[in-house]
Amino acid sequence: MALTPQNSEAFMREVDEAVRQDRLLTFWQRFGRWIVAAVVIGLAAFAGWLYWQHYTKTQSQAVSEEMDKVIATAVGGGTPDAKELDKLTQASQPGFRASALLVKAGAAARKGDSKAAIAAYQAMADDGSLDRPYRDLALIRQTTLEYESLAPQQVVDRLKPLAVEGAPWFGSAGELVAIAYMKMRKPDLAGPLFAAMAKDRNVPQSIRSRARQMAGLLGVDAVETPVAAGQE
Repeated sequence: MALTPQNSEAFMREVDEAVRQDRLLTFWQRFGRWIVAAVVIGLAAFAGWLYWQHYTKTQSQAVSEEMDKVIATAVGGGTPDAKELDKLTQASQPGFRASALLVKAGAAARKGDSKAAIAAYQAMADDGSLDRPYRDLALIRQTTLEYESLAPQQVVDRLKPLAVEGAPWFGSAGELVAIAYMKMRKPDLAGPLFAAMAKDRNVPQSIRSRARQMAGLLGVDAVETPVAAGQE
């Protein structure tokens, strides 16, 4: 009995389906266990990644809380726990590590151990693994402690690259450099630098006030020009 076109089409679909099922079965028999293994490994890797993310976040929060306590103690004039501070100086997070090193050096300076504080700041300034702002701040603090024993030109050589408008520590470095210029009897260099600090709103207000007074004594205008309405 001949197949009608409809029956022929249905028959071919059944054949195609049987062929596909046979191919799928053959493929699964050959590669099924490898697919299962790959899925299991993938899920295990994902679970491990999730755990590591959670662990890292938890550890970071713990270190952050410890750092907050240490800084609060230092700012309040107290002495941070030495063991806790040493632990933080070994933190894997560069920012926490640098902050802890600054606190440790500052604590030594407050105790009158200038030699240890200077050595600590110098080590930070030379540590290429720390971000530049931390290294620059350490250099400024090192120079502050050594200021009276340094020749004015040494101060200028160290800090002039930091004593420029727009630099993060312009005020702190600029003040030290300007005073060094005065010691070198170079008011023509000191005056404009004081005036620039006085006009820079990013410089701390205490430094701006001192700079404005010094610029005035040197005959340099350090008064900010009022901004006209509509020009801000």
